Order: sequence, then C-alpha cells, then structure tokens
Amino acid sequence: MFMYLFSVWCIRALSAHFVTAERDQEFNLNGKWMLTNSNGSLSFPAEVPGCVHSALLKQGYIQDPYFRFNDVSYRWISLDNWTYTATFTTSAQMRVRKMVLLVFEGVDTVSLISLNGIVVGKTDNMFRRYQFPVRDMLKDGENMLQVSLQSPVLYASEQNKAHSAYRVPPDCPPAVQKGECHVNFIRKEQSSFSWDWGPSFPTMGLWKGVHVKGFDVLQLINVSAVPFYNATLSQWSVQVELLVNALEETHGQVTLSIPDLATEQAFHAWFLQGQTKNTYTLHINTSRHVKLWWPSGHGEQASYVLSVKVILDQPFNINADTKVYFRTVDLIQEPITGSPGLSFYFRVNGKPVFLKGSNWIPAHAFQDMVNPAVLRNLLQSAVDANMNALRVWGGGVYEQDLFYSICDELGIMIWQDFMFACAMYPTETDFIQTIREEVIQQVRRLKSHPSIVVWSGNNENEAALATDWFDIPVFQKPTYVKDYVTLYVNNIKALVQEEDESRPFLVSSPTNGAESEQEGWVATNPYDPHYGDVHFYSYTLDCWNWTTFPRTRFASEYGFQSWPSFSTLEKVSIAEDWSYISNFTSHRQHHESGNHQMLQQAALHFHLPNSSEPLKQYTDTLYITQVMQAQCVKTQTEFYRRSQSEILQGKGHTMGALYWQLNDIWQAPSWSSIEFGGKWKMLHYFTQDFFDPVLPVAFEENGSVLIYAVSDLSKDLKLRAVVSVYAWSSLDSVCTVKSDLTLVPGGSALAIFNKPVSALLSGCGGCTRLTCLLVFHLEDSSNYQQGPVNHHFLSSPKKAEGIQRPNISAKFQQDRTGYTVVLQTDSIALFVWLDVAAVPGRFSSNGFLMISPNRTLNFYPWAPTTVEELSRALTVISLIDVY
Repeated sequence: MFMYLFSVWCIRALSAHFVTAERDQEFNLNGKWMLTNSNGSLSFPAEVPGCVHSALLKQGYIQDPYFRFNDVSYRWISLDNWTYTATFTTSAQMRVRKMVLLVFEGVDTVSLISLNGIVVGKTDNMFRRYQFPVRDMLKDGENMLQVSLQSPVLYASEQNKAHSAYRVPPDCPPAVQKGECHVNFIRKEQSSFSWDWGPSFPTMGLWKGVHVKGFDVLQLINVSAVPFYNATLSQWSVQVELLVNALEETHGQVTLSIPDLATEQAFHAWFLQGQTKNTYTLHINTSRHVKLWWPSGHGEQASYVLSVKVILDQPFNINADTKVYFRTVDLIQEPITGSPGLSFYFRVNGKPVFLKGSNWIPAHAFQDMVNPAVLRNLLQSAVDANMNALRVWGGGVYEQDLFYSICDELGIMIWQDFMFACAMYPTETDFIQTIREEVIQQVRRLKSHPSIVVWSGNNENEAALATDWFDIPVFQKPTYVKDYVTLYVNNIKALVQEEDESRPFLVSSPTNGAESEQEGWVATNPYDPHYGDVHFYSYTLDCWNWTTFPRTRFASEYGFQSWPSFSTLEKVSIAEDWSYISNFTSHRQHHESGNHQMLQQAALHFHLPNSSEPLKQYTDTLYITQVMQAQCVKTQTEFYRRSQSEILQGKGHTMGALYWQLNDIWQAPSWSSIEFGGKWKMLHYFTQDFFDPVLPVAFEENGSVLIYAVSDLSKDLKLRAVVSVYAWSSLDSVCTVKSDLTLVPGGSALAIFNKPVSALLSGCGGCTRLTCLLVFHLEDSSNYQQGPVNHHFLSSPKKAEGIQRPNISAKFQQDRTGYTVVLQTDSIALFVWLDVAAVPGRFSSNGFLMISPNRTLNFYPWAPTTVEELSRALTVISLIDVY
C-alpha cells in the first residue's frame, strides 16, 4: 500500500515439544515487570509481553489511545525513554549449567540490557530474536534485569542526522497523517510512525517473551522441515534442518520418522562447537500415497507428524514432533502467445490457481492486543468470504507463529513481504548486518509453513525509485539504485535463496518480475501490465467503468475507501464528533482529500444523503460510502476474474486479485472490508459473491451486454446464463432470457451470453435503461443454480425511474440450527443493510438487492446473544432511505 520457473515444496513446523535427558533448565520471565520513565516520575507494574502504551492504559495513566484525538495527545509517550525492570531468583541447578542464556524473543526496539548492573547486550531490531550468555552474572538470591529503551522517534532522527552523505527519503510522512519522521532509519514496524490508514503510535516494549535457558551439552534453537519432490523418481523427500548451539563438538544419531508414511531414517550426527545448521534428508517411502496440502477451495489441508529424535554419545537426547504439510508451488513467468511480456501466475501442486484475497496489515497498533481470538476471527472471515490468499504487507510486522499456523489450517496462501515499505533505506554496515540477521531468523522461523507461497523483498520501493516519488535529482539516482540492489538483491535475495530454495522470491511489489531483473532490478515502468504484479488506485475516474482499470497479469493492490459503521465509531467518539464535517472526521482521515474523494465517487451514481436530522445525515453518509466502496471493488474484481483466460490487445491472463485491504488497525476510514473489531463492511459481504468459485459477471461493450462464466473448479461445467429483466417499480420480472448451454472448462472465464442492450430491452415490454435493471445467474444442465445471483445496472441508480420507497419488515427467530431473520418487502430494495449495532457476529448475506417479497438470512453470533437482544439492536435500511 502506498503512503502517499521454479518449484517449491514446503511443510510447516509447529512449536515442538522437546524432552531432554539432561533436563535443560528454563525459567520464564514473562509476567509482571516494573516500568519507569526517564525521570522516574512514572513507575508502575507492566505485563511482559507488552508495550509501554498498553501498560499505561492498564494502570489508568491514559485513556483508550484510540479515543478521539488521543493519538496526538499521547505523542509524549514515544518521545520519552522507558526502562523495564524485573527481579527474579534462579535455582542452584540453573547456575551450575555450563551455559545460561538470557533470551529475548522480541524487543521493540532500541535497548540497552543489563543484569545485576552489568551490561549484557544491546538491541536495535524489533524483528530479531536476541540471546546473551549470563551464567557468570547470575547471583544467589535476587537478580535484577533491566531493559532500557530509547525513544524510537529520537533514535530515528539521530540516525538520519548521522547519515550526512546524502538524503534517504522520505524524511517525514504527509502532514495529514500526523506522524513521525525517518522511520526508515529504524528496524521496527514502519506503520507505527503513521500511515494513510493508521495512527502514529511508535511503540516501545518487550513485545514477545523473555526467558532464561540453561544447558550443559546442546541447545536446540529451531527445527524446520521442507519437502522436495523428485519428478524423475516420483519421490518426496523432506529436508530437515536442526539449528543447534553446542558447547563442544559432539557426536550421536538423529532419527527422523513419519509413521503414517511408514518412513524412518537414521543419520550419524556430528555437531560442531557453536551455533550451526545441520541438514538431513528424509526420503519418503514410495509405496505410500502422500496426501497434499491445497489452498482453500481446491482440496484438503492434509498433514502428517514428523518425529525427530537426537541421541548423543554422552547421556543426552532430544525428542521433537512437528506437523508436516506437503505441497508444491511454482511461479510461472513465461512467454504468452499473442502478447508481449511474460505470464505471472502461481501453480500449486501442478494446478494453476487464481489468487483471490486481500492485503493484511497489523491488526492493532499494540501487538500485545492481538490475541488468538482476533486472529482466528479475521482469518476465518477471509475464508468465509471465499478468499484463498492474503498478502502480509511490508510496512507492518512479520506475524506471530499462530497467524501462519491458522493459515496453514485454513488453506490461506500467504504472499510474504519483508518489512520495508514506501521508502529508500540506508546501507551502512551496521544497518545491513542487523537486516541480514533479521532475514535469516525470519526465513528459518517461517519456511516450514505451506501457506507461504512467495517471499517479496519490499512494498513499492522499486516503483518509488523508478517513478521518482521522492524528487531525487537525476545525477543522484545511480546512488539510490546501487543502494536498492545492495539491500534487496545482494543481501535479502541472496540470503533467502540460500536459506530457502523451496519457494519463489520477488524483489518488490509491484514489480515486473523477471523483466525487472533484466533491467537491473529497477524497471523503467514497474506498473507495466504485461509483466508481474500491479498496484492501481484511482479515486476520480468512474469506478463503474471497467475500461479505466489496467488489464494486468496480477492485481496485488487496488481499492477504495469507506467509513466504518456508526457502532464502531461510537466507541471512540462523542456526540459533537458525529458529523461528516467535524474535527474528529477530519482528524481520522489520514489520506489526503479522502473524505471528499469518497463522496465524489459516490455522487457519480447515487444521490448523497440529505437528511435534516444531523445524526441520520451522518449515519446515512457512512452507509453511502460503504455502498460506493462495495460496488467499486466488486466491479474491479469481477473485471480481473473475467480476464484470466483472455488476451486482448496484448493484455490479460490476469491470475490474481488481492484488493487493499482486509482489516483495520483502528476505528477510521480506510480501504478495509472488515472494521476494527471484526465487523464486516458491505464490501466483505460482496466479497463472498465476487470470489465465489463459480461466478457470473456482466459488463457492457459496444452497446451489448456480455455475461462471462468464471470457474475455479477442477471439473468442467456446462452452464447457461439466465437473465431476468426487472422494472424498478415491480417485484415481478418483466421477462427472462436464457443462453444456450456452453462448456466452461475448470479454471477459466468464458463469455456465454452476448446480446445488444437495445434488443434485450425491446423484447421486454417497454423497458428502458432508466426503468429497468438486469438480474442474472448461472444454471447447469440439470437447471441447478451455480454460484450467486448477480446484478447489472443499466443506468446509475440516481437516474433510475420508477424506484419505490420499500416498506421492509424484519423479524428474528431462533431454532435448533441458530438465528434467522425473515425479511419482507413490498418493492425492490437496493443495498439492503441489516445492522445489529455492537452485537458481534455476521449475517449470511448483507447489502444485497431484494427483488423478491421474502428473504430469510442466517445470523452467526460470535458471542452469546438472544433473540430479544438482536431484535432490539436491529436496524434495516436501503438506498432510498438515505434520500
């Protein structure tokens, strides 16, 4: 997101259970610490893992940081220095271990660490795991551990000043973001200094766990296991890597087994002194059928258990179990008949897969607030909307282990960015070195997950350099290109490919892929639709006009803003804020002219709300922005899905649509389809349909209406289009037209209906573009509906004639299967929206066109509720209700 042919075989390693004969000692330091600011005026208990902001909130020193203007009011927090202090005692058994390590899984960000008054180490990278030897510093009785954190804002400023040779842009974010400067000089979450969808909360803290680890022989740091497939031998193998820390050279045996595949092998183990990576290849028994991991919608997510046993010559052993998922992925970039450029698509287990999904940003400004329930809800919501892919965007964080484990389980493919976004970066030795360790650690941690299908070096930095976002003088550009290649190619790419040969690597997104490499890694036009992936945004062009969208090989970012619902905003605002022209509304919008752009786009096709009652005017405006967003992203996504099988004027074969963005970091306007807190916007309900495995898509060209059948299925279908013409003034269709059955191959998009609009309307009793609309679906040879019902407007709703004001009634009911709501209407209703305020849950459908007198929906609660609570909370509106 902007501010301004090779095979892959993969598995997933879970947190393993290690049993050691020497009974390694481990002491957990998570829990209560003390937290103090620089002058000692504040000192209070703080939870670890955690951060300063959440600790201040818990102790009552600050209000909800998301409330009203608190992001600016609490700027002082990140401008101060803070110290975490813990006291602990260790056992005699711990102190006699030959090696005792103090381990920090994650420190945010720049710190000096001391134990009993002795400095043990420093940190400068939020994305690294640090460990320090402390055996000789431990005392009988009480030990004091201190982590002194430096203001990230002041540190970034100092690093920028120290880089005096030339500027490393951008200096500061746009003023509308109310953010901090020089975030590219510190290795922490880039969006924590602000973004165009989020606040500025430069966090500090111990954001992951802390523990003390003691051992005498060997420490097992990490296990990874990545399968490979030998097509010649028709055999799988699993490459297992043990990252160990041995106090002295030692020998023994490593046994690897997958019982369910009747596979076991023993290897001589030779561990050198120090930290080493030891690799073993387990060949899978060819007499056993290996079940594969598939993306959601394409098959099951089969898994196996891999057991690792280490027995050394001296009395010492390790047992570790980990889950294994087998799958292949290829990124195909090859010439296309009838088109310049190269293809760009992913092939999973030999099958081309259209990536349907969105982009993931941090789920909260404070990572300790992102609990398992939040992750599960958001990722399940993605799958429930027929998504099979998410891009973990490069301005946030490498997500926690549970995130990737849930994606493995649900079949969500992950496009994984490294954490660099919308900036140039310094390439001094110290900076490069910490990045190298960051990359190595993250790849080793994550490469066993089958969900990760591609690594990407950064977000939009090739485009920023190629198209001169930062006004770099022409004579200086070679310096920046050199830095770019040094960081992303000579270091990150080289390290990733050394650590993980099993999946593709892209230097940037967007990129021309192989073509960018040919052009020296920075293409003249990284947005070229003939290559790679494209990011595209336009807020002034008519989003209902599909010809304004680039027919790209892969659309990895696109979208439109909307506001969240009133129930979401109400929690962080007061009555005087509930106006589209309030200071609060302006403050929350971090995208230049964003509030105006939403209404400008909505006004192209809808009358804007005009209620004389202020609160209704406000809530109606929130609603109309969601209608606009849903219809805009629907139009663009359907264009990409129907373009997958065609080359027109040298463009097409689109094989991915990842709209910007899935989730929100706070309660504010953004491009998201899910509000902060998990509530589905209208867009997310639309996503269920436009990402359906079988989809009818209609559009107009040269005076004709065409309907494409899009299928993600593996099997072929014979399908016909069934088109019903409705007058706006009646619930009874004027006429229905069916096309002939057409064979639609699996994994394709094919035109199955083509008729001049004038001819279609002339056969429908006096219909005109202004008085009628089209509703259509697909049927198979057995007359069963395949996929959702879709709609096509023949004119803008604001120009439509004959629309009635519907009387809609709704009644909640409960039976043994759950909650339902029965709707009745006396006329066609557009964008019918059911809202149960703050009651957590979702409907089976929402934001729909109601063209029948009755409709029954399911409601899926996310917490205990009752019919009475739902009935009290329920409101129902449609488009005409806001006029």
